[in-house]
Amino acid sequence: MNGRVLRIELRRSVAPWAGLVVLAPALAFLYLLNGAWWSGTTAWTAQWTPLALWTRSLLFYLWPLAVGLGALQGLRDHRSKMSELLTSTPRPARHRAATLAGATAITLASAFAFLVLVGGVQVLAHTEYTHLGWLPISLVGALFLVAGAVLGMGAGRALPSPLTPPALAMGAFVFTVLMYTSLGRTETDTADGVTSTEPNRVSLLSPTVEEVREAFVTLSASVHVGQTLWLLGMAGTGFALLVAVTPRARLTALAPVLAGAAIALLVLPADPRRMYVVDEAAAELVCDGPVCVTKTQRARLADLAGPGKEALRLLHGALGDQAPVSVRENTAVLPEGSTPKWSRKTVLLDFDDDIVAAAKGKELTRALIAKGMVPGCTPVGWSGFGGDEYAQTVAVGWVLGDLKPLGGTPTSMRREVEAETRPVWKELKALPRAGQLSRINSMRAAALSCEGDPFEVLSGGASR
Repeated sequence: MNGRVLRIELRRSVAPWAGLVVLAPALAFLYLLNGAWWSGTTAWTAQWTPLALWTRSLLFYLWPLAVGLGALQGLRDHRSKMSELLTSTPRPARHRAATLAGATAITLASAFAFLVLVGGVQVLAHTEYTHLGWLPISLVGALFLVAGAVLGMGAGRALPSPLTPPALAMGAFVFTVLMYTSLGRTETDTADGVTSTEPNRVSLLSPTVEEVREAFVTLSASVHVGQTLWLLGMAGTGFALLVAVTPRARLTALAPVLAGAAIALLVLPADPRRMYVVDEAAAELVCDGPVCVTKTQRARLADLAGPGKEALRLLHGALGDQAPVSVRENTAVLPEGSTPKWSRKTVLLDFDDDIVAAAKGKELTRALIAKGMVPGCTPVGWSGFGGDEYAQTVAVGWVLGDLKPLGGTPTSMRREVEAETRPVWKELKALPRAGQLSRINSMRAAALSCEGDPFEVLSGGASR
């Protein structure tokens, strides 16, 4: 396949349109819709690994499009009634197939690369942490588009019907949906008995990925290898169907995709904790005295160090030897629905936590005191507002001597927080110092163990 032939193929085929059809909806989705990909430390323009994962998640919609467009390309010779003429020429069929597949592969890969480039330029402006660990995620994403298009071309050539492209696109979409919901999920129970679902090995045959929850969580090497083998088999079947002329040859052409799927399932990990793993280099801690953050967030250390040290000083003054002695970004990755794990001696913070994300300077000190006193026991991946937030407000008020809602408290909830916490704070302050400290320590015990309601303990109730 020389350059001249390729340029002609690009002009006379739908390949350039395939690239545009993939790129335009992807950019529109990212820029016109306000979703999780725009917020916090896992925004698609915040860090390299979230960029790669969020753009991969778009394949939920883009991959079926690539398969359908490939099938449309595969119908070209049939629509122009040139099939018999082309088979009579001395040029080998594999040369024509390579030109056809190559043109579409180049445009699709270029469109996906441009999408990643758009986000990458913004990531460079937002983070000091650069690495290449994200690259395999994006390369496999581009390979998904190429392999899907080539498979669609082969299917379009083997089944030359106007219904083939829409049927294949819909079939590919149904496949991704099933992999993301029922067939690709395994029901499980957390240690607390909460029913949840986790991805299984079969789900990794899908082009999409799980929602990004942590900036330092990535796909494991075995996932990249297994998916690459699966995609090479898929592309091999598509190419074989492009050159096949007999029913027997078309049946034989299915062997690569079946073999690729079988080998991939042997390579792909079965344990969800081996699918999505912590990037140890990204999660490595960078410290300023007792205040530490991961490498991904080291640009925030300068702003966090002062408030963090001040929070530790105030907590020690209020709690004595029971106070935490360090502040550290939380790097624990727990299954969705599980109960968080907290430390008595370390204030663990998440930059995406509402009260931390909304705070700067003195307000950040208040937020860190709140996390040190009542870290919060909402199950991982869930959201809520209630007893933990009330207890945080009272606890910070007790340490600092003034009661007011924490930053990040929803405006609609501020009046309710004031009404719930003010009587409890007054009752607590009316106790002798020893009584106050006893109740605060009981509250912390309930809050750190996630057994009982810390606000009920502050209100004078018993810890369950």
